[in-house]
Amino acid sequence: MRTSTPPPVAPAGDHHALAVVLFAVVVLVTLGITFWAGRRGSAAEDFYAGGRDFTPLQNGFALSGDYLSAASFLGVAGLIALYGYDGVLYSIGFLVAWLVVLMLVAELVRNAGRYTLADVLALRLRRRKVRAAAGGASVVVTLFYLVAQMVGAGSLVALLLGTNSAQARTWTIVAVGGLMIVYVTIGGMRATTWIQIVKAFMLVAGSVVLTVLLVVRFHGDVAELMRQAAQHSGAGQRYLEPGLKYGKSFTSRLDFFSLGLALVLGTAGLPHILSRFYTVPTARAARRSTMWAIGLVGGFYLMAIALGLGATALIGSAEVRQANSAGNTAVPLLALVLGGGNGSTGGVVLFALISAIAFATILAVVAGLTLASSAAFAHDIWAGAWRGRPRDSRGPRGSRGSRGGRGRRAAVPASRRSRRGADDGDGPDAGPWTGGAETEADGASAVAEHKEVLVARIAAVGIGAVAIVLSLFAQQLNVAFLVGLAFAVAASANLPVLLYSLFWRRFTARGAVWAVYGGLVPAVVLVAFSPVVSGTKVALFPGMDFHWFPLENPGIVSIPLGFLAGWIGTLTSPEPADPDRYAELEVRSLTGAGAV
Repeated sequence: MRTSTPPPVAPAGDHHALAVVLFAVVVLVTLGITFWAGRRGSAAEDFYAGGRDFTPLQNGFALSGDYLSAASFLGVAGLIALYGYDGVLYSIGFLVAWLVVLMLVAELVRNAGRYTLADVLALRLRRRKVRAAAGGASVVVTLFYLVAQMVGAGSLVALLLGTNSAQARTWTIVAVGGLMIVYVTIGGMRATTWIQIVKAFMLVAGSVVLTVLLVVRFHGDVAELMRQAAQHSGAGQRYLEPGLKYGKSFTSRLDFFSLGLALVLGTAGLPHILSRFYTVPTARAARRSTMWAIGLVGGFYLMAIALGLGATALIGSAEVRQANSAGNTAVPLLALVLGGGNGSTGGVVLFALISAIAFATILAVVAGLTLASSAAFAHDIWAGAWRGRPRDSRGPRGSRGSRGGRGRRAAVPASRRSRRGADDGDGPDAGPWTGGAETEADGASAVAEHKEVLVARIAAVGIGAVAIVLSLFAQQLNVAFLVGLAFAVAASANLPVLLYSLFWRRFTARGAVWAVYGGLVPAVVLVAFSPVVSGTKVALFPGMDFHWFPLENPGIVSIPLGFLAGWIGTLTSPEPADPDRYAELEVRSLTGAGAV
């Protein structure tokens, strides 16, 4: 089978209305889900955890929906279309990361936490500064991720409207930001989860349709697909070999290793992924959710590889790059070609459907990210650190958490219980510990939770505004690459403190704070002085050059620094670790005794 020249790929202007209608349908459906879910509960547990009543299958789809973002659907396929083998290697890191989540994180985090990563740390490290550090790092990570999704939205809608104007992309980013604020402030986690479930089903179904059409187009001959891809890549056989993007120099190879390290380790530190384990009732359900997610994510990335090759074979790398320099529009363009090409009804319908699915993907992921960041601010920074209101994870009496409270108390050594009233506070700067919800009136607890949820909704508005502004400066960067930076920050700041807290008996509060800032600060600083920000044509500031760090991804430096800082902070801590608190964490994380 031979294809002489790649077909034209610009969508016809007469059919823009169809795609716009489908986009509007996606927005109306998601808004309908949001208002429906928003009426089903307004308590903190509903807002942060969706009532904890989702099944493993439902949460598995939601997990895959959170994870299969614009970087997956647009960015990874675009990288494969432009760089072949090196793009395939990129996708492998996304999948392997789930093994780390399954083996080290899922069940333990579900048992030990309540709403956020900081809850896991606070179970044994009850200090305001620990909550503040963990909450701040979570906000930074989600902002990086939010920028990636909104940049993808701008590229997608600009292509849909047949224009590359900066004005179209700008208004798209603003609109997506406004929608994500509405989803979070009205619907909370319940609405976000159902939107993720619907979006994941649509995404997998759309990918299956495109993959089947592609396989039929090449009569099931994968070898011919690869030959055509190499022929239209502009790089010949090098397209199918390693090194087209990352093998030109030692620096580029080191950069790829840094990226792979960040992808494999970063998933276990992503706040919006960790918070999803709290939407199921038990640790067993969290583990089964992760297994469902691994199956869905693995199948999707196999299809993404085929779609990236198909975009190169049927369109050509030059055309993909012309439509978007970072390759973010490769999949919608491939849908246009597989449906019959420019001017055909089938082509435009398929193009519009796939674009609408991609748009739904972006809307769903930004909602989850905004919720995670607003929860980190309200629950960890505002309530836990600034107001100094340490809260027992058992919740009000008579609730689901009260049963866990009795189990937790039974699991705590007697020596620990005897002095809980004396030392469970945050030291001299904290108010006296009153025994948590056991000694609080239910009415006072409800008022405090209501204020916290209100602050979370206000925080969602502020974080959304910041994400919009940052996205306007990052429109020329590859979506998948931006997500790689978010993974690097998550692996540098969140993963070391989480693993140390769960598995190192001697870990202290100073070690926790040093681990978070020891990974977060180097990661952000190295990104600021990397080729991503200045010194290249596709940098944030292409007309300036103040970079001195040669790598685009800082993971290879910042991740070890995070672990090293936590180790040094613990060894130099003036206060030794409390063995009883670690015993409490260990029993609860492994058995679920006392879990919410």
